[in-house]
Amino acid sequence: MFWLTDFWRWRSRWKRNRTRSNTFKVELYTRWSFHSFGGFEAGLIGVPALGAGGGRLGGWLFLLVCAHAGLCTVLQSRALDWRLGRRERPVRLLLGTAALSTAAVLTVLALLSTGAIPRNEDYAFLLTGFSGFGLASTALGLRTTAHMAYAVLGAAATTALAGLLFGLGAGSVLPHAIGVAASGTGLVFTYVFSAWLVHAVWELETARELATRLAVAEERLRFGRDLHDVMGRNLAVIALKSELAVQLAERGRPEAVAQMTEVQRIARESQREVRDVVRGYREADLRNELEGARGVLKAAGIDCRIEGDDGGALSAEVQSALGWVVREATTNVLRHGDARRCTVRLTAPAGQEERAAVLVVENDGAPDPAAAGAMAPARTGSGLAGLRERLAALDGTLEAGRTDDGRFRLTARVPLPAPGPAGSVSGDSVSGDSMSGHGSMSGDEVAA
Repeated sequence: MFWLTDFWRWRSRWKRNRTRSNTFKVELYTRWSFHSFGGFEAGLIGVPALGAGGGRLGGWLFLLVCAHAGLCTVLQSRALDWRLGRRERPVRLLLGTAALSTAAVLTVLALLSTGAIPRNEDYAFLLTGFSGFGLASTALGLRTTAHMAYAVLGAAATTALAGLLFGLGAGSVLPHAIGVAASGTGLVFTYVFSAWLVHAVWELETARELATRLAVAEERLRFGRDLHDVMGRNLAVIALKSELAVQLAERGRPEAVAQMTEVQRIARESQREVRDVVRGYREADLRNELEGARGVLKAAGIDCRIEGDDGGALSAEVQSALGWVVREATTNVLRHGDARRCTVRLTAPAGQEERAAVLVVENDGAPDPAAAGAMAPARTGSGLAGLRERLAALDGTLEAGRTDDGRFRLTARVPLPAPGPAGSVSGDSVSGDSMSGHGSMSGDEVAA
């Protein structure tokens, strides 16, 4: 029952998290490493036990080893979940595993003292398996290092005392106790350190998500503060002047027209100021975004190479649009797939033939085709959809998809007008109204 429950639970978690970052993969690797130790115990210790006991006794010993390995594996899975804060501490399972391990060690010593099993390496493996794997599994459910040390010393002392009581002699008991202490210490350190590492990795993942949410909240607060500073005073003036104009109109005073004219002027000024605030949030500096992408990807362990032009000769509108492409592509590389290398290449026009700026972002961490919706063009994600709208305002295009060699490539192309007499593009080619009506991105995407 334990096995079926854990299997279906992990099957559902794997389907939900297989396209996420490496955090889930680290936990999965650690968990199944624990399970593999249970298989090693059943195969490398249980199978030789068949010959050590001989006949029916060997079969019972084999079943005892398999039962011990299975119980230890279940305890390891439950104890790891407890250490990660997903379930309560498995106290009953912990006590049951400790009791079975102790009973198994005493059984081996009793059989050894009666001569039912020969004094060879097989019985030494049995003692090591029952004591070492039992200690390592129970250590995962203990709270402090002192408790783990007491458990190892207690197991070694119990082995020595039981061996003396069964008449094995001090010369035989001492190596047994040392072996139990050594194997228990090594396995306990391995198991506990692995569980601590998984916990630390998940804490880092949680901290990163928290930092992202805090950045989004901070950006929203800043936007709200700026908007309040811009609109608060003007709205108060509009309200006062409108009230004054009403009073003047009721009295038939001609000054009401002048007051409403002033209200109209303030309203238009407020509209312009709001547009400036929004435009400031929607503009991105291409050079800063390229350097930011290099730093962020490097911090995430991804080799990032910036090639080609820096875009300094492009107009402000084109630089802003391509800057958003770099930001969104960098975010997708971090959030989806498992990239090790990323290349950002910007090609600016060098002559009269090619009049288009081309930005290519390519990485080797493309997810599986079934999960490629994270960046696939067919998906109507707000990030890529916003980029397409922003580029469309400049007659640009955006292409994204997997290449034949399994890499993922995002290509943004913005056509540029032929240089006029002044050799530059007018800043009025895209009006403020068009910029505020197309390609808007939410605060979550800005802070992503």
